[in-house]
Amino acid sequence: MAAPEIDRRDTGRRDTVVVPPLDDAPLAADLPARLAAAAPRVVVLGDAVLDQWLTGPSTRLSREAPVPVVEVDHTRGSPGAAANTAANLAALGARTEFVSVLGDDADAATVRELLTGYGVGTDGVVTDPTRPTAAKRRVLADDALVARFDTTPRTPLDAGVRETVHAALRAAVEGADAVVVCDYGGGVLDESTVALVGSLHAGRDWRLVVDAHDPGRWAPARPDVVTPNAGEAGWLLGRELGGPDRVAAAEAAGPELRARSGAGAVVVTLDRDGALLLPDEQAPTHRTFARPAPESHTCGAGDTFTAALSLALAAGTPAATAVELAQAAADVVVGRPGTSVCATGELAERVAAAEGPLLDAASLAALVDEQRVMGRRVVFTNGCFDVVHRGHIASLNQAKRLGDVLVVALNSDDSVARLKGPERPVNPLADRAAVIGALSCVDHVTTFDADTPVELLELLRPDVYAKGGDYTPEMLREAETVRAYGGHTVILDYLPDRSTTAIVDRIRGSAR
Repeated sequence: MAAPEIDRRDTGRRDTVVVPPLDDAPLAADLPARLAAAAPRVVVLGDAVLDQWLTGPSTRLSREAPVPVVEVDHTRGSPGAAANTAANLAALGARTEFVSVLGDDADAATVRELLTGYGVGTDGVVTDPTRPTAAKRRVLADDALVARFDTTPRTPLDAGVRETVHAALRAAVEGADAVVVCDYGGGVLDESTVALVGSLHAGRDWRLVVDAHDPGRWAPARPDVVTPNAGEAGWLLGRELGGPDRVAAAEAAGPELRARSGAGAVVVTLDRDGALLLPDEQAPTHRTFARPAPESHTCGAGDTFTAALSLALAAGTPAATAVELAQAAADVVVGRPGTSVCATGELAERVAAAEGPLLDAASLAALVDEQRVMGRRVVFTNGCFDVVHRGHIASLNQAKRLGDVLVVALNSDDSVARLKGPERPVNPLADRAAVIGALSCVDHVTTFDADTPVELLELLRPDVYAKGGDYTPEMLREAETVRAYGGHTVILDYLPDRSTTAIVDRIRGSAR
């Protein structure tokens, strides 16, 4: 498909807009729509729950016991657990099939109706009349949780039902782009299911994503990605993932987590601390930074995270971009009470909102001064960031981890043209700023028109000046400026075989 053209009225030129293919795509406001248009086929296998909220006012205590009497005036239900992952995937544009077991009861009918409403295929949902549908009911008095009562299946699946589930799974994975396993100990998945998933995955090109309370149980299936939280990672390691810095502890445990889970990559979700992608030794780790939210608003956020991650991986986006997208989706739902679903439009709005304004130097200086007074360590980096690729993202992520606040200064369009040639930039400043600002590791974005950011460095006086690994301190004129005011210059790791020029050439070649 030829790349579209736009009319640049200020120059009179017609330029090709370079849109990176999904396998090189960074996080940007158009990415959710592009993924929905790709519509990968994703199968979700696992334990379904009906989440229900009974809400109403409370003005008195019960005579039977000192508990509030809630006059329930509203009941709301949502698909929970694996069913919530499936609903989120469908809302984000995936062609989603659900394989699970429900009882033969009113709660099962509600779950099926909810899933159908989201567009989830339920041909693989098996009915077992001997077991109730799992449910979690919460009673809220004036928005305060006062009680929760659960319905939990307590008997294992009989052999006939389990074989029906396996048959449904075999049929569902034909033509799949990804399979997501949600194993929360509900009895739907046993060791024979682990073996079946492993045999179906062997030699296939679909991605296997496992979200499980015990990720090690799925090691024989050789998942592509597992997504434990801090507690589940600790269970996998046989020790608590604690200490003063959970992020550092998780990063240090990366090789062990991969070995014990059998996974190609591990994504440890750390709630308020974001998430940490631990790929193999050939790729850098990548951290996201979460939007803080009260515990009462985090119900189901992990399901949304897993859904968005799986959608992006199924469509072929880089792992770091997929994790960034998953963090943005989780940030959408933690802004709401109860289990919730993130749709494509909402995710695009969240990414666009995260881009933030392109700050002028004076406004940025005032913000940096405030943050320095608060004791925060300021990191500064700069570049053209024309067509953003995973090398850029890895460098920015590493830069953020050198301090608390990351400022990115972009060369203006004229500056890029002087440095790179008259055909650059392929993306104008506003677009470049939007893409960089959408990354959770970036706090502020500004621009400069000179060939070097010396004037900005003298104005902002950041604690750390970070620069990509294709430079040395001796090559940087601005390193002397940083040294003069007492700052430090850090050369970031270099990720080879990643080049804006190579990406542009590839896209232009395919457009001919």
